[in-house]
Amino acid sequence: MAHRLSRKIPEPIAQLKQELEQFRGTNPARTRLPEPLWESAVNLARQYGIWRTAKPLRLDYMGLKKRLGGAEVPRVKQSSLAPSFVEFVPPPPLTSSECVVEIDLPSGAKMRIQWKASTPPDWASLLRAWREVQG
Repeated sequence: MAHRLSRKIPEPIAQLKQELEQFRGTNPARTRLPEPLWESAVNLARQYGIWRTAKPLRLDYMGLKKRLGGAEVPRVKQSSLAPSFVEFVPPPPLTSSECVVEIDLPSGAKMRIQWKASTPPDWASLLRAWREVQG
């Protein structure tokens, strides 16, 4: 899966990325970047923003931010990244369950309750009411 940022790298950042890759490929790891490369990155960060510049160039975000020296940096508008339509789908309704209860009392009386609902009845109250009727 291609990263969203890699498809939207502005051309000047892509060019500097190639220069940095060439420098990194011909120098040992952890070699300090030459000042002209840093200056180019700072100029791009002023134009495109720190994160949008640092990420594809694999530069330290805080290091680039310090080099900017508190200069105003444009921010990417959230609305340009946000989807234009979002669909909220409600959860499926609870399925109703069926329950059958049959009660046989010693007196020979019988009661059958068939319940179809998403919440069970208050069985204790129903039984109490039935016993009261049976006396």
